[in-house]
Amino acid sequence: MEAIDPQYGTTVLLLIAAGAVALLLFLIMGVKLHAFVSLVLVSVITAIAVGFPLGDIPDALMFGFADTIGSVALLVAFGVMLGRLLEVTGGAQVLADTLIGRFGEKRAPLALGIAALIFGFPIFFDAGLVVFLPIIMTVARRFGGNLLLYALPAAGAFAAMHAIVPPHPGPVAAATIIGGSVGLTLLVGIPIAVLSWYVGVMLVSRFLAARVHVSLPDVIFGEAKDATGDPIEDGEDDTRLGARPPSFATVILLLLIPLVLISFNTVLNTLVESGTLEEGQAWVEFLMLMGITPVALLITVLVAIFVLGRPNASMATVTKIVDDALGPVCAIILITGAGGMFGGVLELSGIGAALSSSLSDLGMSLILQAFVIATLLRVAQGSATVALTTAAGLIAPAVAAADLTSFQLTLLVVAIAAGATVLSHVNDSGFWLVSRFFGMDEKTTLKTWTVMETTLGLSAFVIAAVLWMIV
Repeated sequence: MEAIDPQYGTTVLLLIAAGAVALLLFLIMGVKLHAFVSLVLVSVITAIAVGFPLGDIPDALMFGFADTIGSVALLVAFGVMLGRLLEVTGGAQVLADTLIGRFGEKRAPLALGIAALIFGFPIFFDAGLVVFLPIIMTVARRFGGNLLLYALPAAGAFAAMHAIVPPHPGPVAAATIIGGSVGLTLLVGIPIAVLSWYVGVMLVSRFLAARVHVSLPDVIFGEAKDATGDPIEDGEDDTRLGARPPSFATVILLLLIPLVLISFNTVLNTLVESGTLEEGQAWVEFLMLMGITPVALLITVLVAIFVLGRPNASMATVTKIVDDALGPVCAIILITGAGGMFGGVLELSGIGAALSSSLSDLGMSLILQAFVIATLLRVAQGSATVALTTAAGLIAPAVAAADLTSFQLTLLVVAIAAGATVLSHVNDSGFWLVSRFFGMDEKTTLKTWTVMETTLGLSAFVIAAVLWMIV
C-alpha cells in the first residue's frame, strides 16, 4: 500500500503523531487499557486524523499489522518451541553453566553479551532474541536479582549488530544508496558495533539495573518447569525427558543450525545484489530458501525434536511440550503486531515524507545531518529499517556532490544507523517484543530499553563523528 498525499503541513502531521503517542501512553499507563486494544484504537484514530479515506483505513491498518505478524509470529512460535525443548531437557542450563564456568559468575552478563554479539552477526534482532531467551532466563533464574543485568547486554548486542553491521539489510541498503562499500562497512562496522555495545549497553545496563528492578517473569521461561508443567523443586532433576541433559557440544551444534542457515541467506543475498553471484542459480536459491529465518528455525525445531525430545519421550509427549509453549506467547504476538500496525499507519500517513522534505537542507555537517535525519525519521514512524533507507536516500545527492572517501562513506552509514537506533518507543514493534518477553510494563520499558537503545545509538555516532574529524 502506498502512502497518502498529506493533507496537512509537516508541523500538523508531527503534532498528530505526538498526540497519538501521548494518547496511547495515557490509555495504557493511565487508564490501564490492554496494550493490544489501545494500539488498535489509537491506530484507527490516527488514520482518521491524518486524513485517510475511510474506505482505505482497513487496508492501512492491515499494512503494518500483517507485515509485522508475518515475520514475528513464525519467529516467536518456532523460537519458544526450541526454547522450551532446551529448557525441559536441561540444554539451556548446560549452556548457561558452561558460559558461567568459563567467564565466572560476576561476568555472566558479559558472557551473554559476547555470545549474543557472535550469534547476532547474521541473525536478525528478533530471531536472535527469541533463540537466546531461554538462556537469558536460565542464567537470571540461577543467580536471581535483577533481570536487566542479564537481559539488556544480550538484547543490546543483537540490536547493535542488526543496526550497524552488514549483512543485515539496513546498513547494506544505506551503503548501497549512498555509494559506499558493503565490505568496508562490514570491516569498520564490527569494531564500532562492539565498542558502542560495551559503552552504550554493557556499562549502561549496570547503571539502569542499579536504579530499576525487573523481576524474572513467570511467562514462557520465567519459572523452571518440567515436561509436565510442574515447577521444579530445588535439587530436583531439570528434566523428566531423560536421565541426563544433552552435552554442551550438542546444544552448541543445535544453536549453530539457524546461525549457519541464516548466514547462507544473508551472505548469498548480498553477493547476488552486488553482482558477485548470478541471480537464479538453483543452488543459490535453495540455500537462500533454507536460510529464510522462519525456515531455518523450522529446521532447527525439527532437529531439536528428534535430537533432544524424541530419544527420551514419545512423540505425543514432545508434541504436548511444544504445544504448551505456544499459549503464553499469543499476547506477545498480537501486541507486537499491533505495534507494527501503529507504526505502519504513521509511515503511510506521509509524516516521514513531509519531515524528509523539510530537512533536506539543515545547514550542518554531513555526518551530523545524517544522524539527525535518521533520528527524526526513527522517532516519527518507528521502523529502524525505514529510517535507515529513507535517510540514506535523503542525503545521497549531498554525498554525491561532496567527493567523499570510501571510509567517510562508511562513517556516514554508521551515523545513519546510529540515528535509526535511538529512542525506540511505542511505535516500534521491537519495543513491544522486548516489553512482553521480559515482563516489563510500558513505563519500565521506556526507562530501560528506550534509554539503552539511545545510549547505544549515541555511542556509535560519537565514535563515527570522532573518526570523521580525524580523517
